[in-house]
Amino acid sequence: MRNFKGWIVTSAATGINLILGVLYIWSIMSKALIKEFGWTSTEASLPYTVCTLVFAVIMIFAGKFQDIKGPRLISTIGGILLGCGLLLSGITSNPLMMVLTFGILGGAGIGFCYAATTPSAVKWFPVNKKGLISGIVVSGVGFAAVYISPLTNSLLLSYGISKAFFYLGTGAFILLILFSQLLFDAPTAQPAKTSSSVNRKQSSEPENNMDYDWKDMLKTPNFYKLWIMYAFTSSAGLMIIGHIANIAIKQAQWENGYMLVVLLAIFNTLGRIIGGFVSDRFGHTNTMRFIFLLQAVNMAFFSQYLSYGSLSVGVAIAGLCYGALFSVFPAATAESYGIKNLGVNYGLVFTAWGFGGVIGPMLAARIIDSTGSYNASYVVSAALLIIASALTFLRQRAVKN
Repeated sequence: MRNFKGWIVTSAATGINLILGVLYIWSIMSKALIKEFGWTSTEASLPYTVCTLVFAVIMIFAGKFQDIKGPRLISTIGGILLGCGLLLSGITSNPLMMVLTFGILGGAGIGFCYAATTPSAVKWFPVNKKGLISGIVVSGVGFAAVYISPLTNSLLLSYGISKAFFYLGTGAFILLILFSQLLFDAPTAQPAKTSSSVNRKQSSEPENNMDYDWKDMLKTPNFYKLWIMYAFTSSAGLMIIGHIANIAIKQAQWENGYMLVVLLAIFNTLGRIIGGFVSDRFGHTNTMRFIFLLQAVNMAFFSQYLSYGSLSVGVAIAGLCYGALFSVFPAATAESYGIKNLGVNYGLVFTAWGFGGVIGPMLAARIIDSTGSYNASYVVSAALLIIASALTFLRQRAVKN
């Protein structure tokens, strides 16, 4: 019965994330804002950047509330906030007002919902399934753009950006509240006790049996290594997500950039599932190092992707590596600090993702506004990824010690 309920929670959590993926179609919205309202790239990137930052910060508090009150209430609050944020975005054409509606309200809603999905699902399963369950749940966010991207593009062409926000907001409001009612909290907060010695042998890294609270976690050097790695590596993917429609125009003279959003979403989803599967078997640190280096090489060559085909390959690799982060980092946090306080602990680690949302998209927006090219932003991203790769060796020594 417990496994049956666990899969219900996993399915509902994945369904919620399929709606939260509205964040990942911002490059389509950004293109429309520039064209319809005459915004600059920086203005069009600001609501998205604030949304990612608020999303990450809210995760800390929402994660703590989720650990105390359970996921159902927290996710319901998130659904109301995100739905209202999208609805209100449809009645403004002012950049600062959209920072408030989409950036702050929408970001808070996404943060509340997201804080309730992965922790509530992984608590139903033993330790050797953490990466896989995390991958399944977070794959919803990545795959969302596969349907939201063409849907949004159709709404924009048919009704304009204001009504597109209205329809998306109405759907998000209703569906998120419904899915939230299926998030049942696990009867025990420590499923790690169900793991056997066989489970531990399947992982290439040692398992931590202690449950740290957030104060103890912040005292460990490993937290700051995780945080820096997450911030630096997520910034590259967030930059591509926020600008791919415009990158397609600038580098390949391709107006149908929404097709690249769909492609990125597919590989983003694959990365989340494959990343969880691989990290369970080869260790989180080894998986991190591989995806960091692969993404660094991709960013180093991204300015040379000048055709539809080459740009598609670059986007696919970017999506695959970015998606894997969302399986590896929650599992690595649970492994290092236990599962009991995973909501708030991962919420603190996840603030790094919000910081990456400031580094990547806004840096790229500033560079394209001032130089007319994205080339310098690719170089910066590659350098940050190399630094993150070097930190994996320091983390591995710390884990062994």
